[in-house]
Amino acid sequence: MPNLYLVPDILAKDIVMEPNRKGFGKGLLEAGKRDENVVAACADLTESTQMHLFRNEFPERFVEIGVAEQNLVTVASGLAAMGKIPFVSSYAAFSPGRNWEQIRTTICLNDRPVKIVGSHAGVSVGPDGATHQMLEDIALMRALPNMVVIAPCDSVEAEKATLALATDSRPTYLRLAREAVPTITTAKTPFEIGKAYVMTEGSDLTIIATGTMTYHAMVAAEMLFKDGIDAEVIHCPTIKPLDAVTILKSVQKTKAVITAEEAQINGGLGGAVAELLGEEFPVLMKRIGMRDRFGESGKPAELFEHFGLTGKHLAMAAHTLMEKKG
Repeated sequence: MPNLYLVPDILAKDIVMEPNRKGFGKGLLEAGKRDENVVAACADLTESTQMHLFRNEFPERFVEIGVAEQNLVTVASGLAAMGKIPFVSSYAAFSPGRNWEQIRTTICLNDRPVKIVGSHAGVSVGPDGATHQMLEDIALMRALPNMVVIAPCDSVEAEKATLALATDSRPTYLRLAREAVPTITTAKTPFEIGKAYVMTEGSDLTIIATGTMTYHAMVAAEMLFKDGIDAEVIHCPTIKPLDAVTILKSVQKTKAVITAEEAQINGGLGGAVAELLGEEFPVLMKRIGMRDRFGESGKPAELFEHFGLTGKHLAMAAHTLMEKKG
């Protein structure tokens, strides 16, 4: 199983763990150093979203909006109209959860290059429970015209994504998790908005994952390889625009696909891939993620196990799919 980009041993016990929101904080600080037009605003969660690094360095380019998420994105749209490159951050449950209409009307309709950072997304928020475990954000943002949707897999990629967004002229949603996750990419791992990457090559089935689930897809591939199943893993950090070329090339080879996301499968990555394949190349498919339900309180690891989001569960789904494939 050729391992193209990741650390040599994906199951190593000494693998580095870091929240991908920390990578965003580092990336925003560096973006601010590179371009004085980069500005930032937050909804009273500056340390949690790691925007305090930028605030401390560039206080004159930072605005604390307070608990007013609708105002947060509307102010950002105005800043973008005046030539600035605004990044705005809050918990994903509140932005885009609370201010979707303002994002739609003031940012997307006017095609303003505002960078909306939704932190603490997914069930890995843990004990905060269903109200704060934003699972519908990918679907909400993917449906908006002009909006780019990105979910980095780790801190290193989050930093790269943030720097890329600072030079991109489109409205963008950057989805981040709260919990520390394994660092599975390196400085040499490629990242480009709109591109998906084949992380391990295989011929029996394709596993397409985004965000925190890419690590679990890699774990599943390791398990499947030991069982004689050769899985190709595609990391899909950009959910919109979807990299149809890379996905179709893989699925046309393997004839079976699993998608994995820490979000609702309806309208999320699973929905996007299903739409693509339904029109271009229908094959056996299984979507792994949240299936039309809310989250629960608990430790992140317990919730991943409870909702079937681990590498073990992906491997089990792959075995079932291979049986159907014959």
